[in-house]
Amino acid sequence: MAGRNSPGRPSADGGRRSLAKKPATLTREKKRSPELVIITGMSGSGKASVLKAFEDLGYYCVDNLPVLLITRFAELIVQSNEIRRTALVVDVREGSKLERFPEILKSVRRIVPTRVVYLEASDAVLLRRFSETRRPHPLGTDAPVKAALKAERRHLSRIRKVADLVIDTSKFNVHELRALITERFREQSRQRGILVACVSFGFRQGVPEDADLVFDVRFLPNPHFVREFRPLTGRHPRVAKYIRSFPQTQEFIQRISDLLVYLLPHYIHEGKSYLTIGFGCTGGQHRSVMIAEDVGKKLRKAGYRVKIVHRDSPR
Repeated sequence: MAGRNSPGRPSADGGRRSLAKKPATLTREKKRSPELVIITGMSGSGKASVLKAFEDLGYYCVDNLPVLLITRFAELIVQSNEIRRTALVVDVREGSKLERFPEILKSVRRIVPTRVVYLEASDAVLLRRFSETRRPHPLGTDAPVKAALKAERRHLSRIRKVADLVIDTSKFNVHELRALITERFREQSRQRGILVACVSFGFRQGVPEDADLVFDVRFLPNPHFVREFRPLTGRHPRVAKYIRSFPQTQEFIQRISDLLVYLLPHYIHEGKSYLTIGFGCTGGQHRSVMIAEDVGKKLRKAGYRVKIVHRDSPR
């Protein structure tokens, strides 16, 4: 294998072979280092919401992974070329094996950089949350919830001591908790913590049901009435150039992009992780397609994760 050969090994070409291997080495060095976040803590403290926040940040997430598999999981992270940032939940559902977590954590940290996030809340708040959700405590229904919470704190006391970050969620709602996690861990993400879908569609087929924002672009000149453009779509360079040739097109794209760049941080602050923006024209083939493509590019340039979907194109 090229990556395993020593760069100092002599070769018939007088050393040029080792120089040719350097770009591959540099590529590996630039690859993002692996990272593991372990979420744990009291039942009802918000672990599911926190795991969802990490998922929205691009982490590969696993709920309730058996403690004895964490070391193997860490090894797989290091070996993987695709999965780099991961988050998993470990809690009292694990049972008696949870007592081995501190020693397992030591071995895992020798394999991959690992942080432990511990969530807790006051008994009064946890009791209210269990009452509102009407879900049983993981330790069973044989004892009152208050007694189960006391036993759970005792089981988790050693784990709390090894946590890197302890969060008391008593005064947080779901949106505030997710915003806190996003703010703390966003620096690990190359792009903003929201996924934006730019969807083109035709009003003839109806407005997308999942659209959060809808913009009607039927005020733009319609390429459908230009015979050579009729069989093409807005992704074709000639069609796109034709639509862009009108001053109102450029102004619309710029104004809408500026508006979205202004709005998106506010959506993130409110805990929204996914936003669908619809651009509609008559048939969904030309104008809406071109606008969705151009606005999507501007949002990517602004640092947001964007996916572009053409619902009705091509026919």
